[in-house]
Amino acid sequence: MGQNVNSYGQKPKGNKNFVDLLEAINNIEGIERIRFTTSHPKDLSDDLIQAFVRLPKLCEHLHLPLQSGSDRVLKEMNRGYSREDYRKKIYRIREICPEISITTDIIVGFPGESEQDFQETMAMIEEIQFDDLFSFCYCDRPFTRASSLSGKVPWEISQRRLIELQSCQRKISEKRNRSMEGQTLEVLVEGPSKHDPEENTGRTRTNRIVNFPGPLISPGTMVPVCLEKALPHSFRGRLVSRKC
Repeated sequence: MGQNVNSYGQKPKGNKNFVDLLEAINNIEGIERIRFTTSHPKDLSDDLIQAFVRLPKLCEHLHLPLQSGSDRVLKEMNRGYSREDYRKKIYRIREICPEISITTDIIVGFPGESEQDFQETMAMIEEIQFDDLFSFCYCDRPFTRASSLSGKVPWEISQRRLIELQSCQRKISEKRNRSMEGQTLEVLVEGPSKHDPEENTGRTRTNRIVNFPGPLISPGTMVPVCLEKALPHSFRGRLVSRKC
């Protein structure tokens, strides 16, 4: 939706904030999982970080858009945080909740982005080791401040940077996924797989997609699935009645 959900309740002061909202949802009988998107790094409070271990229904997954690893570009984007601010929050949440899955958004080719700026983004990706990311080439949108900025990056350079970034992340995602092979996790079934309508697809609490054969299961059902084979963006699994 493009909303900064964790800024909920900040204005006017005294309102229930986003953590209060999560607590209220956590107390509703019948709700088994809570997941939210999208959060903004500048509004990621320590109270919200603590909620990932304090609220049992809050899934261990955080989507936290970085957008760029360059302080200069972040300032031009008016993001309101630095790369160091972002890094500290990632380290904090992994300290509190080591099993958390962290995904992000990256834009390449923002007006004025130099090769050095792009390499700073690549360095952040290598350091943080995101579980996955969504990446895009910048393109002008009418009436936005960015559309009036000078230093537009040629499309072929943006494309080259995007390919390099995605190739790097694909290797990281595969490595992180392979470390989970053999685990049996609770999967929330979403319905038939889009690749094979005779298979089921669902998600783990850390938002990993799992496709597995067997009789079709009603959406909303929780089932134990052994993660047998890791792929860049999903798993092949096997329905089990006990841990494999």
